[in-house]
Amino acid sequence: MIQTPYYLIDKSALRRNLEKIAQVRALSGAKVLLALKCFATWSVFDLMREYMDGTTSSSLFEVRLGRERFGGETQAYSVAWSDAEIDQAVSLADKIIFNSIGQLERFADKASGIARGLRLNPRVSVSGFDIADPARPFSRLGEHDVEKIASVLDRVDGFMIHNNCENEDFDLFDRLLGQIEERFGALFHKVRWISLGGGIHFTGAGYPIEKFCERLRRFSERFDVQVYLEPGEAAITETTTLEVTVLDTLFNGKHLAVVDSSIEAHMLDLLIYRESAHIAPNQGPHEYMVCGKSCLAGDVFGTFRFPRPLQVGDRLSIQDAAGYTMVKKNWFNGVQMPSIVIRELDGSIRPVREFSFADFQASLS
Repeated sequence: MIQTPYYLIDKSALRRNLEKIAQVRALSGAKVLLALKCFATWSVFDLMREYMDGTTSSSLFEVRLGRERFGGETQAYSVAWSDAEIDQAVSLADKIIFNSIGQLERFADKASGIARGLRLNPRVSVSGFDIADPARPFSRLGEHDVEKIASVLDRVDGFMIHNNCENEDFDLFDRLLGQIEERFGALFHKVRWISLGGGIHFTGAGYPIEKFCERLRRFSERFDVQVYLEPGEAAITETTTLEVTVLDTLFNGKHLAVVDSSIEAHMLDLLIYRESAHIAPNQGPHEYMVCGKSCLAGDVFGTFRFPRPLQVGDRLSIQDAAGYTMVKKNWFNGVQMPSIVIRELDGSIRPVREFSFADFQASLS
């Protein structure tokens, strides 16, 4: 039995999402790039590259990972490129997307050998979290002034727009895209490609994929552009669990169970967005608050129901633990870093990475 904690990636579940991505590519004509900011576990890129066109990034290291480990088309984006990064980013990328006109003007000549893009901010989004809303007041993410953008069209080939966030509602996506067309349509006719970013949950159960694809194709044909999508969560949703073990149980007004993991260290988004983890089936007469083992008082996965009282040594599976987890994991409290394990398509289990004290020590100085 593999020692917990570990992330368990199920390739069969992953392939189900990828098959929907392949369907979108075929029906819409859109190209689909994996957003490495969400998921960058390259041990499963062998499967993912069969269904996707390449990768998009948020940093120089992600650009390099995409080029060296995934292949296909490599897009480079950063909120701000530094002088020390720009030459290497350009050498690795097929397209580079600048976040601002200032960055574009500063580095346009250095990037003249590849396609150049500019991020637009339509000032509308679907994010329910201010911290994640690119259209929040005083946002630094992209340009919104149509006249200023028009003045630099001679230096860009395309645009990137990212204003969806876990958007499961096709009608809402459609309305937002209509607003974007109305605001920037005159500019769209003058470029060759447009990325609509990520956050569109088109691999979710019941999502109207055919209507989605028809809308993308209509957008593409209206402006004569190649459309790109940048799924992160949509590519890996419901493919991975965080496997943990109960280390202790307590009662302090409610039943508590402490496990050998930590949201602060291993599922940081739960803490940032004040969300609860998921444990299936979450049914039964016995209720426990499942807690992490770090010293942070709020290190809590959530409160769940179980068919019998939890005991030391019980294994629990935290569901949907791929997106924004492995890319954010850290060494807080020196808590043991989860291993990375893959369930192959034939059902066999293969550990691909374990972390040791040497890794902890090497992360410091």
